[in-house]
Amino acid sequence: MSLGADARIVIIGCGISGIAAAHRLIKAGFNHVRILEATGRSGGRIKTGKFGDNIVEIGANWIHGPSKENPVFCLAQQYGLLSPEALTPENQAMDVGGHPPWISSVFTSTGRKMSLDDLSPAVEMYKELLDESTQFLERGEPWPSVGQFIRAEVLQRSAEKWKADNAGCLQRCMFTTLLKVECCICGSHTLDDLGLGASGLYKSIPGLDCTFPGGYEGLVRNLMSELPAGVVSYNQPVSCIHWNNSDKRDAQVNVECHGGKVVAADHVIVTVPLGYLKKHHTSLFRPPLPLHKIHSIQRFGFGTNNKIFVEFDSPWWDEDCEVIYFVWEDDDTMVDQVEDVPGSWIKKLVGFTVVKPSERYGHILCGWIAGKESHYMETLSEQEVMYAITQLVRRFTGNPIITPRKIMRSQWFHDPWTCGSYSYPSRGCSLQDIENLMEPVPSKQTLSQPLQVLFAGEATHPSYFSTVHGALLTGWREADRLLAHYSPAARSEQPTKSKL
Repeated sequence: MSLGADARIVIIGCGISGIAAAHRLIKAGFNHVRILEATGRSGGRIKTGKFGDNIVEIGANWIHGPSKENPVFCLAQQYGLLSPEALTPENQAMDVGGHPPWISSVFTSTGRKMSLDDLSPAVEMYKELLDESTQFLERGEPWPSVGQFIRAEVLQRSAEKWKADNAGCLQRCMFTTLLKVECCICGSHTLDDLGLGASGLYKSIPGLDCTFPGGYEGLVRNLMSELPAGVVSYNQPVSCIHWNNSDKRDAQVNVECHGGKVVAADHVIVTVPLGYLKKHHTSLFRPPLPLHKIHSIQRFGFGTNNKIFVEFDSPWWDEDCEVIYFVWEDDDTMVDQVEDVPGSWIKKLVGFTVVKPSERYGHILCGWIAGKESHYMETLSEQEVMYAITQLVRRFTGNPIITPRKIMRSQWFHDPWTCGSYSYPSRGCSLQDIENLMEPVPSKQTLSQPLQVLFAGEATHPSYFSTVHGALLTGWREADRLLAHYSPAARSEQPTKSKL
């Protein structure tokens, strides 16, 4: 029997990191593991929904880096959830550096359709600068943010290459679009919020990004089916975690739920999104968290990247097209945010990915929009968003009669349990901030009972933040921390009270 068999462990949040932690602990012989979930469902930011007769991903979309190094890929393969193409050695070996080589089309605001080749000067320079922006982790930051670095460099390098004629103007407009695309990828409002040195912390895994044909929630369902019945208490939001940093060595943690119910625990694993922690850490912990941990919660970035699914009667894009970019021909400023959010929020929508395969989905596009413009979009009615999308598509295609059949959008910023989509390293951040985020409290074992409150979730992974595999690995990490704590070796090394 495990030494921790009788330890009471409460996991807050039934997203992938909470599920992973519970899985690991129960498999290792811990008999008193309980998950408290604020909502009525498992999965957290993995959320598969219905759009008409089709399933679409409202939350997590891809397995980023589907290869043997990725635990999400390995589990999906084990459960038989992937297509044969995703399992080929060629797909697993392809190293795309986080930017898959999708077949793209470009439409401009004057109704012109272009190929990416027409805009290759902007695309190539952008790739070059984006790659360079990840190289400052060890050698200091010439600029505080990725956005400032890229803009300064592109202005200098393009002065000769892109003449001040229409062709040069169009390259700069394409560059503006690419900056907005990167905002969606990293989840920030603007690349001026993304720390230059810290952006190099993110590591990609080999493999051509793939999706779950039956929906990402299939992974959650399979993992949940292997947990004992009754492990999860749904619709059980936590209002306060009462921990103890005094000299009492027998301290227990009391988890107070909305409505006043109290659950006693020896250890609590907090897996709530960083966005929720930013908003509620003051009331969620008694006593308050250590100051350095609070500062890192405040400093590390957490942004919003929303989707707008749009269905059409027939495609206005090429059959092999995978991504559609929108380029505003009057926007050569290379600024990735709009001045007038209520009036121009739609300009932040960078374009669409084509939901494939069309044989299954019909003619559905997924639009992407990040930042404050995305927050504003969430406040609009579905009819207002539909109207804006209709006008946008008509303008960029030059076809005045294209009309979407229906739309559906995500609203992650106003979701009270997430307060956004995922994390990113903001200006002034460093690896130390992630280490502070993942640090259990109390941190000094000599003061009181150690490992009262542990922290997991994508924002606590030092190199895979913002990803499902990062979240999964942090759940395993905190479970392993408790397994090590209850191992025979660890027990024999624990300090005993002095008799003096």
